[in-house]
Amino acid sequence: MTTKVDAIDLKILAELQKDANISVPKLSKKINVNPSVAYSRIKRLTKKQLIKRFTIEVNDDVLGYNVSAIIGLNIDSKVREQILDEILRMEGVREIYEVTGRFDLLIRVKARSLDELHSTVSAKIGKLNGVNHTETFIEMGRRGPDSYPSPET
Repeated sequence: MTTKVDAIDLKILAELQKDANISVPKLSKKINVNPSVAYSRIKRLTKKQLIKRFTIEVNDDVLGYNVSAIIGLNIDSKVREQILDEILRMEGVREIYEVTGRFDLLIRVKARSLDELHSTVSAKIGKLNGVNHTETFIEMGRRGPDSYPSPET
């Protein structure tokens, strides 16, 4: 079911995605609406489940996790659930994507060093029962904001 949104809703979503902790008065000033409008729109967007939750983003670099990588896996589908459960318990694993194409799974990981990443891939993930092949892509750089697209102005 699709919920109708307008330009104000899109602006609110974009601003909240940048900073979920922004105050309603500050938000209303940024998007040029009355604070009561911003507040009621946020409540409506939350009720309609366009806003699932308000959360934080942890700065992995400050914690020492300076190496980012994506690991592609080919697995035996008979032990898929066990593989997913074991990988989710591993330190540094941030997300697992089940995908179509060349790999069965893509795993987003963070590590403190290349040696730690190597250990995660070789000694942990690669040795799981049912993991047939891994290929690791180390992040060299990243571009683009993780934000909801703003409406054209």
